[in-house]
Order: sequence, then C-alpha cells, then structure tokens
Amino acid sequence: MDRNAARDFFRNVVIMAPMATGGNLPYRRLCRQFGAVRTCSEMVMAHKLVKGGERPLIRHHESETDFGVQLAGKREEIMAEAAVIAVEHGAKFIDLNFGCPIDLIVRYGSGAAMLKRPARLAAIVSAVRSVVDVPLSVKIRLGFSNDKINCVKIAGLVEDAGADAVTVHGRTRAQRYRSSARWEPIDEVARAVNIPVIGNGDLLTIWDLRRRRSETAVSSFLVARGALIKPWIFKELADDVPWDPNPAERWTVLRWYVDFGREHFGDDEKGLGRVRRFFLWHWDFWHRHRPLTEEQFLQQHPESLIQARVDDVEGGGDLALFASKDPADHEVIWRRVLDRDYPTG
Repeated sequence: MDRNAARDFFRNVVIMAPMATGGNLPYRRLCRQFGAVRTCSEMVMAHKLVKGGERPLIRHHESETDFGVQLAGKREEIMAEAAVIAVEHGAKFIDLNFGCPIDLIVRYGSGAAMLKRPARLAAIVSAVRSVVDVPLSVKIRLGFSNDKINCVKIAGLVEDAGADAVTVHGRTRAQRYRSSARWEPIDEVARAVNIPVIGNGDLLTIWDLRRRRSETAVSSFLVARGALIKPWIFKELADDVPWDPNPAERWTVLRWYVDFGREHFGDDEKGLGRVRRFFLWHWDFWHRHRPLTEEQFLQQHPESLIQARVDDVEGGGDLALFASKDPADHEVIWRRVLDRDYPTG
C-alpha cells in the first residue's frame, strides 16, 4: 500500500479503542451498528499468537470492514511474525501496543514498559513494517513515569521507523487511568510529527470532542471508556448531537448485544453462560450513562471529567433500573432481555 494512503487511513476518523474484555466481537459489532468506522481486536500477546494461541481474539465479524489487530510484545522477530499471522487472518491494519499499564504486562517487559526502551520500541516498529504492507499504528502513553514524559521523542522515532500513525493516551503509565487525561502533550506530538496523531483520553461527549478539536492540532481520536458506557457514542460524535435513547430504545440496544453474543458464542447452555458473563460485565459501565446537556457539561470543572455522571435519576421505572449499581438489578435486566419482557414501541 502507498504510504500516503496508509496515513490517510488514520486521518480525520474516530476509532473504537482496542479494549480488554470490553472489545469483544459482539460489542464491537454493536458499536459498528452505531457508526464505529474502525474497530480493533482486544490486545493480543504476540508470543502466544505465534505459538497457536489467541486465535479467537483475532476473529472479526463481516460487518467490521476496517478491522485491525492490536499486538503486544517485546521481541522484534516475534512481533513481526505475529503481524503476518494477523494480516493472513484478515486484519486490515495492525496496532502495536506500547501503552498497556497492567502490572503483568509491564513485568513481562511489554506494553508501557517499552516506553523506557525507545530504541527497542522503534526496532519493533521497523521489524513489523518490513513484513506487512497494511496501515500500521503505534499506541503509546505520555511516558512511563510522571517525571519522564517522552511521547514527542518516541513519536518521532516510530515515524522514522515506518509507522503510519501514532495514538497518544494522555496519561503516563504511573497514572494508569487515574486523574484526567492531559491533552497539551498530545497536541505537542501532533505539531512535531508528520504522521497522523490519534488523541485518546476522556472523550465521553460531543463537547469533549469539540473541545479537543478546537484546542489542539489533533484531528483523529480514539474512544475507549465512552464507548463502554454508551455504544451509541459513535452516532453522537458523527452527528455532533447528543442522543438520549428512551427506555424502549435502550432495551433494543441490549437485545442487539445479546443476539450478537448468542450468534458468536452459541445458543446452548455454555454459550448463553458466556453471553451472560459479558452482559453483566458490561453493566459496570452501562449503568453510568446519564443524559448531559451542554450547560451541565460546562458547569463541570474542565479537568474533572474522568468519570461519567453517576448521580441518581429522577423518578422510577426502567430508567432507574438502568441506572442502578445493584448487581441484582443487572440480573433482572438480563432475564427481561432474554424473556423479551420490555416495551418495544
């Protein structure tokens, strides 16, 4: 592929982030229903893929026309071999994860640990670039620790190594997912390199996206937690209009997810058990959705948007049920979806 075309693949787009557990195939398919134009696998450990494992993670639905595979690892030859396998299984792009903050991954020397080894990180990018011709993106954080912000340096290295885009998460590894994302360093990266920079961090509403577009040089964005809270965020961001689905519409969305899950995992007892586990896992995010007006958004402290609004809703009925944190209520919702015990009009 022409490198200009590969870079254009990542320009002016809103992408669904690769997410462990939350980025399962049925959920990606659900987000695709709402306009997610780029979807990506959960993080795949390259050494396991090369040994024959992780194959379920690189499967995708036919509706995912621009599906990518995200790889994590620390050895050039293994990452390159894994990238070839991913492309052979239908990946339209490859994303290299050098931002994962999880202790197990970092202790292994992968993910965000690579931020401490910029030369090795760049060597991995170069090795992968040499064996695959699809668009190649690299995911990083601001730095490994708060006193060692090196995202601009690393972005320059990965550009020189052949990456077509770099995603920058606006936190360090030390911050994990605590505190609000910092966009000033992301903007600095966007002004320092020629490849597309994909900004990531605290994009929960249309007003977050408007703000980042107006205040930074970033034109492409990665949506993670916002997509877990409301899969229709891609519709909102594309239309630049907030959407607050009524109860019947919310039930329909839930039914879609369950139907997609049954199709993927199976409709027998084992398959339904897996769908139920994922469904209940998702409710830890789904219950956080609250309609938000622009006035309410502006009233909040501009750097305190790390969590969605989780105050109580007025009244009762299905909206209160959807907002409940109680796992018992989540079980009730699960049974009602299965039994089709909900309004449809």
